[in-house]
Parts: sequence; structure tokens; C-alpha cells
Amino acid sequence: MSTTSKVVLGVSVVLTLSTVAGVHLNQAWDRERLHEGVLRDLERLERKKENLRLLEEQKELTRILQETETSTRTERDFEL
Repeated sequence: MSTTSKVVLGVSVVLTLSTVAGVHLNQAWDRERLHEGVLRDLERLERKKENLRLLEEQKELTRILQETETSTRTERDFEL
């Protein structure tokens, strides 16, 4: 085998191995990004649930406050 053909073969092997390694690394990176996306989605859903719970709590507190204010006004009206 001539020196030129050995060099061409060596370069071909190196390029092939580099390409295969690059593809595997890229797939691993993509897989990790997809997994992080799932985790972000789960965190977002938890925040949404918490926000809805807080909203309901605030609605209930507002209702109680309004009832208290109404009863306080009614009591003051009776005192006059």
C-alpha cells in the first residue's frame, strides 16, 4: 500500500470516528435538553397549582372581609 493511500485511509478513519463521536455527543445533548424541558414543565405546573390555590385563598379572605365589613356597618347603623 502506498504512503498516499495510507494517509487517505487514516484521514478517512479519523473523520469517520469524529463524525460518529460528534453525532453521539449531539444526541446526548439533545436528550438532556428534552429532559430539562420536561422538568421545567413540571415545575411550571406546580407553580400554576400553587397560584390557583393562593387565588382561591385570596377570594375566600376577600369574601370574609366583605362579610365582616357589611356586618360592622350594619351594627353601626343599629347603634345610631
